[in-house]
Amino acid sequence: MAVIGIDYTAAHEQGAGIGRLVRELIHALAAQDDQTPYRLFVAGATQKTLPPAPGPNFAWHPTRVTPLWFARIWHRAQFPLPVELFTGRVRLYHATDFALPPTLPGTRTLLTVHDLSFVRAPETAVPVLKAYLDTVVPRSVRRADHVLADSQATKDDLAELYGTPPEKITVLLSGISAEFAPETDDAARKAVRERYNIPGQPYIFSVGTVQPRKNYARIMQALAALGPAFEDVHLVIAGGRGWLDSPIYRAVDELGLAERVHFTGFARDEDLPALYSEAACLAYPSLYEGFGFPVLEAMACGTPVVTSNVSSIPEVAGDAALLVDPYDVEVLAGALRRLLTDETLRADLVARGFEQAARFTWARTAQQLRVVYRQILDT
Repeated sequence: MAVIGIDYTAAHEQGAGIGRLVRELIHALAAQDDQTPYRLFVAGATQKTLPPAPGPNFAWHPTRVTPLWFARIWHRAQFPLPVELFTGRVRLYHATDFALPPTLPGTRTLLTVHDLSFVRAPETAVPVLKAYLDTVVPRSVRRADHVLADSQATKDDLAELYGTPPEKITVLLSGISAEFAPETDDAARKAVRERYNIPGQPYIFSVGTVQPRKNYARIMQALAALGPAFEDVHLVIAGGRGWLDSPIYRAVDELGLAERVHFTGFARDEDLPALYSEAACLAYPSLYEGFGFPVLEAMACGTPVVTSNVSSIPEVAGDAALLVDPYDVEVLAGALRRLLTDETLRADLVARGFEQAARFTWARTAQQLRVVYRQILDT
């Protein structure tokens, strides 16, 4: 039976985003497939203890070499050190995080590209990281036998910006964990407010690393523009510190919102359903997303959503959210005002949101990925 290697590094290193995607995908694979031998490669694995293997046919292949050193060896120096030195021989290697390492001749390769935000929204990327990605990602896409895109929008970007043949790309939509559901326990909701020091007033919720692409400064501007009738409405931002974030924190004081804007830092996955459920609405006017987990997570928790009309977000949100131009503060403020006051609209979006979120399951994602694996191995 063909052995498949998968890069698990992001899942081991990152709490949210790509890390969550890879973790959920591997667990969904394990639930469906107890026969195929999988080898999970983990760079820098000495930083914390690895969890139990997700299934009897999954084996950890950790290394002390850090992701930073692999980037230097594999992608800057382009030293042809094959990943199989760490995984052992595999028939197929799946690189899950933008960059494809060197492989032995005959190894089939699959590369996941989550988004091309560093091309589409370059002002939101750290210049050094952007320069690295601008070199490594197109080179990896060319080398890979096949490419997975997190959305049709990312597939279209790959075709337009890199000239990648559409038939080389498969759209693999992510799923939503069953843990995302309305939190109906008042005590649990109160405990989460206390844990993150959130006052008792109604709040607009936003989720994601504190960085320019998440558009937090404009959310604050929209909050300030709501007017005196909404002075009791707060903004809660759940996300760890990111990059180019000083203007975001500075905007709080410039707008006079120090008492109404609350940064929780990174929120634990198990706390997110209560945080969504307590919120009056989710504001997610991101400038660019390869997928956009918070949109569906909020919907699954019964929270109405206002989000962007750009990149992948319309295909994820469907007709179950208010879509706005993320650069237009007045339009964003108007959408928030509607969600805070129009109970009929809120009820309609909540109902639509439950239906939309139910379409995205990790079981379906894993099933589609297994088909892609078989197709690559058979060619």
